[in-house]
Amino acid sequence: MQHGDDLEDDFVPDDLVAMSEEEDLPETEDVGELLSADEDGAVRQASQAQDAAAAEKKRKRRAKEKERKAKARLLNFLSAQPPVLLTDYITSMQAKTFSKLSGIELADVQIPESSIADTSAWEGSRNLDQSVDFISKMLPTLRTRMGQRPKNNGAPTLLFVAGAALRVADVTRVLKDKRLRGEKGGDVAKLFAKHFKLEEHAAYLKRTKIAAAVGTPGRLGKLLCDTDALSTSALTHIILDVSYRDVKKRSLLDIPETRDEVFRTVLGAPKVLSGLKQGTIQLVLL
Repeated sequence: MQHGDDLEDDFVPDDLVAMSEEEDLPETEDVGELLSADEDGAVRQASQAQDAAAAEKKRKRRAKEKERKAKARLLNFLSAQPPVLLTDYITSMQAKTFSKLSGIELADVQIPESSIADTSAWEGSRNLDQSVDFISKMLPTLRTRMGQRPKNNGAPTLLFVAGAALRVADVTRVLKDKRLRGEKGGDVAKLFAKHFKLEEHAAYLKRTKIAAAVGTPGRLGKLLCDTDALSTSALTHIILDVSYRDVKKRSLLDIPETRDEVFRTVLGAPKVLSGLKQGTIQLVLL
């Protein structure tokens, strides 16, 4: 007779019984916990990578801003230099525009040092908010002439060259200040291609007495070279807005197309260049 607890030699316990008799797994071997630990590690790595990328982006942004401010300071510093250094700067910019000219040919279009206004004594900002004081103190002859009634239509005493339409509008508002024009001074012409045809500006100049013409190089150049509406008969000063920088951090002479228009069609207009060489027109770097 076989007893109930006697097992046959070849007896194999079924799966359920075998599993119930196994030792419990330690808590540290819980699969769920292992997966969670792996996921936590991945999250930490991703977070660290994001932090590193953000820090690098911030570093580059700071470096770019530092470079922008340094370049802006350089431009302000440059425009405050005496004429001998400004002459070298203007000549270097002309060389970029007239890159195919020989040294002798380039000398023919160079602006003499004597025709570059010395504003190195100015210690204030060269921003628009101080431009009225800048003109009054550094360019007293211009200040006086702007307050006088012009004799002829379309014949300003000042050309103010700015790089973009919005800047032209801002400068125009400043130059209309009564401290410059008084009660007798002529109008301040606002000249840029956006929204205005060349013919419209030509017609306006021919019927209007103006103290100053503020414009982009492209529009001023066309009026000087392609029409007889903008006269240089009363012109004594040309201001280049070199300290101002646009939204892309570029100055008036940084943009090749604008620089070429300045030197080819504004300062290079025959009557303007002649006046600069003879000393009847002064070039001012603001």
